[in-house]
Amino acid sequence: MKLERPEHPAPVDAADRKGIRPVICYPVEGLPRPDLAAYRAAREGWSLVAEVLVPPREARTFEVPAGWFFRIVSVEGPQVGDLNLFAAENLGERFFSGKTRALHGTHLSTGDRMWSCLPHLRPMATITDDTLDWYGFDAFGGSVHDVIGTRCDPYTHALLSGGEQYHHCCHSNLTRAVADHWGLPAKAAELHVHDVLNVFMCTGFTRETGQYFMKASPVRPGDHLEFMAEIDLLGALSACPGGDCSAEHSSDVAACHPLKVQVFRPKAPPVGWVSPGPNAYDRSHGQE
Repeated sequence: MKLERPEHPAPVDAADRKGIRPVICYPVEGLPRPDLAAYRAAREGWSLVAEVLVPPREARTFEVPAGWFFRIVSVEGPQVGDLNLFAAENLGERFFSGKTRALHGTHLSTGDRMWSCLPHLRPMATITDDTLDWYGFDAFGGSVHDVIGTRCDPYTHALLSGGEQYHHCCHSNLTRAVADHWGLPAKAAELHVHDVLNVFMCTGFTRETGQYFMKASPVRPGDHLEFMAEIDLLGALSACPGGDCSAEHSSDVAACHPLKVQVFRPKAPPVGWVSPGPNAYDRSHGQE
C-alpha cells in the first residue's frame, strides 16, 4: 500500500504530472473477435452430455472438447468458484490470468476470452453468456468474475494465522483435483495449479488504499457463466470455502454451497469457427 504520509515532498509540478491522461496498454482492436452470433446459434439443439457437482470446500475436474460448451451454475445458494483451465493433453498450457486481465480488464463477461500462458498465448475459452452481466460496476468499484485475485491458499493462511494448517483453501482443493485426475502426488500436482478466474465473486480495489476487497456475491440459484471451449480443455473448479465471500475465505464456518458444471455438445461447431492454433511468434527471441 502507498504510505498514508509520504516521506518525500511533491514537486512543484505534481498536479500536472498526476493529470496526464492514461493510455491503454494493450489496444484490443487488433484481436480477432469471436463471432458471438455464430457461437450462440450453435447452441440450438445442443445436448447436455455431462454434469459434475462440485461439493462445498472441494474441487472437481471436467473435460470439454473444442467447439463444445460448458456452464458453471449456482444450484442452491450464493457461492463463488475458482476456475483453472488446462489444455486437455498438456498441463504446461494453462490459463494466464495476468494477460487475460491486461487484454480484457479486471472482470470478465460475455465476449471476453480466457487466454493461455506463454509460449502458447491463444484463446482457451470464450464467454458466451453471463446472467450476472446486469451487475456492471457498483459504487465501490466492485464487479463479478474477476481475474485480479489469485486464489485462497494454505500458505497465505498460515502466514496470516501464525502457522495454522488449513487444507480446504481453493489452492489445495484444486491441487487434490489435479492430482486425482492425472495420478500425481500432491506436491507435483500443485505446481500446475495457477491463478484463477473467480467465478461469481464480487471484488475490486479500494479507492483509498488500493487494497483488494471482496463483498457478498450477487449470484442467485440458477445463475450461470457459460463458455465455448476454443481448444480441448481440462477444467478444475473449486467451490470456495468462503461461500459468497461476504465476510471471509478459508473458513469452516462460512455458509457454502455446491456448484454444478454442465457440458453441452452442439449438433455442429459454430459456422466459420476454427480452433486456434499455436501463437504466431517464432520463439527466436532475437537470436539467429
